[in-house]
Amino acid sequence: MKRLGALLLLATLAACQSQNPYIADSKPMPPAPAHSPQQLDLSAYPAKPRDFARYRTWSWQQLPAGSAWASSEQVQEALSNALDQRGLRPHRVGKTSDLKVSAELRLEQRLRQVTEQYGSHYGHSRYGDNYGMWGSAPLVRSYTEDVMVVRIELFDGQSGQPVWNGHAETRNSGSQSERAAALRNAVQQALAAYPPS
Repeated sequence: MKRLGALLLLATLAACQSQNPYIADSKPMPPAPAHSPQQLDLSAYPAKPRDFARYRTWSWQQLPAGSAWASSEQVQEALSNALDQRGLRPHRVGKTSDLKVSAELRLEQRLRQVTEQYGSHYGHSRYGDNYGMWGSAPLVRSYTEDVMVVRIELFDGQSGQPVWNGHAETRNSGSQSERAAALRNAVQQALAAYPPS
């Protein structure tokens, strides 16, 4: 039995000594383009950070449309005040503004879920020992809610390229004065991250 095991081991070792049928082979790298040493490829580097401090004035790219929820004038006033708080002033007539501003209001629906725990309890205490039954089950209630979404986009006044955007939402309910306050609050929330740090 030992001889058979030794012969099997020798046969296995002999099989490992045979030539490898696989040969490593690769094609040479193609030569670099002729113009590459003279030109710097800026796409290989990250873009330099945008200097938001140079933006000081703004104008409308397009006046925001009003809705049944808020008039165009209310949106303009709320946004103008919020931009003013961030050091951005309306441009003077005859000069190009640093930023172009676009704002949009739209009504959307959101699915909300509320989870409440309902349960029962039965217990008894005798001489400090507690025993009994406890149980609870979650009750999930779903409902849809209308919300007003405020979206603000800022574009570079010279190039027209988008430089920043933000959005926020508020409930679509309440009196006219409550809606105006909710609009101002939503605009402030949408601009909360401007200028980015």
